[in-house]
Amino acid sequence: MTESALLTTPLDTLHRELGARLVPFAGYAMPVHYSAGILKEHLHTRMAVGLFDVSHMGQIKLTGAGAAAALERLAPMNIRDMPPGRQRYALLTNDQGGIRDDLMVSHYGDFLLLVVNAACKAEDIAYLRAELANDCAIEVLEDRALLALQGPLAATVLTRLSPQVAELTFMDVAQITIADSECWISRSGYTGEDGFEISLPADCAENLARRLLAEDEVTSIGLGARDSLRLEAGLCLYGHDIDASTTPVEASLSWAIQKIRRQGGERAGGFPGAEIILNQLEQGVARQRVGLQVIGRAPVREGAELIDTTGQVVGRVTSGGFAPSVGKPVAMGYVASALAAPGTELQALVRSKPVPVEVASLPFVPHRYYRG
Repeated sequence: MTESALLTTPLDTLHRELGARLVPFAGYAMPVHYSAGILKEHLHTRMAVGLFDVSHMGQIKLTGAGAAAALERLAPMNIRDMPPGRQRYALLTNDQGGIRDDLMVSHYGDFLLLVVNAACKAEDIAYLRAELANDCAIEVLEDRALLALQGPLAATVLTRLSPQVAELTFMDVAQITIADSECWISRSGYTGEDGFEISLPADCAENLARRLLAEDEVTSIGLGARDSLRLEAGLCLYGHDIDASTTPVEASLSWAIQKIRRQGGERAGGFPGAEIILNQLEQGVARQRVGLQVIGRAPVREGAELIDTTGQVVGRVTSGGFAPSVGKPVAMGYVASALAAPGTELQALVRSKPVPVEVASLPFVPHRYYRG
């Protein structure tokens, strides 16, 4: 795809002014890093505050009394009982129990806001319209930007602009005015750190971004550090760690399926692939997602096969790279469930050469979400 054919976010001018290296991502020109580079951007986010442009992601508004119940037909989550002012991680499943997409669902009182992955949003929008149009109004919000402010000092910075955000705890959402912009804000993110995601009108995004970057603790962060941060936090990337052929149980995401939607629950099943997923919750799976600690300095990348002590292929790496906060390479992947216990010794084939790895508990870096 040529640069002229790429879509841009409302912060494109600012990215170029800041010297971003722009790359194609999900049809958009997106900053992979700025002048400091990925390593420094990653560590800055862990120590202070990073500002991410995630406006390429899809924002979809569902309105109507039947919206929550309708969405439950497509996702094995408890949406109907989610109170206003709260957010939930959710999965859209297919008839084989695989994951069509993972997303965030926020309840803003008179509407639900869905934030879906950029690479999936066209398919998600078509799917939602086909399945839910008779039950609720579906509005694709093309005129809004999305910023993520992440790091241990994120609340310190944002309360200077709007003291009200200090009242939010992890997975709370609210409509708050920040820098003269009417924002929909959640206390959440994709780094494992405390932080916020801020949806606001596209024409207000650059002003707010500049206000935030004017704070001493804040620097702009690209997709490169976003990826290494989420890997350290043990968070899945759609199309890599999860996809349409991976079930939530295989992906170690069973925690996201509430009891009310499981066997014996008041609203058990009723979503695509329910029989397969509910059976896996009861009976287990043949493979599952695990963390992998690399022994040595050689990075282990996506696609590397995993072998056991006999040389038999027992799994595959889905994400991997150097973890700046850990100081060594780490990875995630799928292994036979019998080998999924932390401490299990395996090898990854890197350019046909075996590299020792050890199954590790996730996350690699403790989550620091603010729970009050």
